[in-house]
Amino acid sequence: MILHLYLARRFLTTFLMVFGIFVVLLALIGLVDELQDFPDLAFGEVLEIVLLQAPEENYEILPLVVILSTVALFLRLSRSSELVVVRAAGRSGMRALVAPLAVAAMIGVIGVTMLNPIVAASAKRENDLVNSYQGWGTSALAITREGLWLRQGGEAGQTVIHARKASSDLGTLLDTTFISFTPDGTPTRRIAADEATLGDGEWQMQDVKLWDLSEGLNAESAAQRLDRLTVPSPLTRERIADSFGKPHYISIWELPDFIGQLEESGFSARRYAMWLQMELARPLFLVALVMVAAAFTMRHSRLHNTGKSVLIAVLTGFGLHYVRNFAQILGENGQIPVLLAAWAPPVASLLLALGILLHMEEG
Repeated sequence: MILHLYLARRFLTTFLMVFGIFVVLLALIGLVDELQDFPDLAFGEVLEIVLLQAPEENYEILPLVVILSTVALFLRLSRSSELVVVRAAGRSGMRALVAPLAVAAMIGVIGVTMLNPIVAASAKRENDLVNSYQGWGTSALAITREGLWLRQGGEAGQTVIHARKASSDLGTLLDTTFISFTPDGTPTRRIAADEATLGDGEWQMQDVKLWDLSEGLNAESAAQRLDRLTVPSPLTRERIADSFGKPHYISIWELPDFIGQLEESGFSARRYAMWLQMELARPLFLVALVMVAAAFTMRHSRLHNTGKSVLIAVLTGFGLHYVRNFAQILGENGQIPVLLAAWAPPVASLLLALGILLHMEEG
């Protein structure tokens, strides 16, 4: 037990040190980039953007940090001959891995349950701030049983958009209603259209009925019917998707309810279901990465080419990470089942690492 606690403490200390280094590096790089992108903003506002970006950026590189931490730990143990002492005491390499694996699993669980909600909140806030600083106005989107509600806005006022259905890319709305408001909240007009397609800076509507809601007018008697109508819009498909909520904008604790609401409303929730399963599989994937990195670096430094082993360990970890990302893309596109796409790469990585470890132990 004392040995396990010692190895767990060493691995956790190494992980925190490597993680801290990346936090500082990414913050400095992000600060330089944002100062170039927003030269007219005050330094405090730019720093706020950088700080809001930090949780997401560091969460994304968590697998890399785990790989490097494992490599650093076992290189230090091998160079100090501590691994030789462990083996001489009758402990196998597999048993020495129990503590680092437990810490990696704990890091994964903490990341999913605690860091994930922080990432979701900060990423959404950062996206809204950047949109406002770039002059795109504010937009929001909500999904209910009645359909889709979207808001676009700017200095001229706000427009609330309702649609019964939408295309998968949210670029085409069906059975839509547009209600425009002045900045003080006074409605100015209402537009009903069978279909509204988002073009380059405008909504292109078909089969339109237009009501003028100006004070003193009989809106229904003055209503117009038009075959086509265009309405300016600062939105793009990407911005609507951002307002709709990229998967990482939604806390893992809220995702199941959000997915159920999407499905009840008739929208595809595959992308969100894929993200949910990927997050649930994250601890297992981190455990597999620790095993892969350890398999190449936990031998004595005098018995193998250290540089070559480190390079192979890091490249193997990167390869498994990209395979996982590729499977995620296939799962989001519907080419393979969601559960298979999310869980097959971590399980395959774990089995691969186990095979390499057993082979090394026999050698």
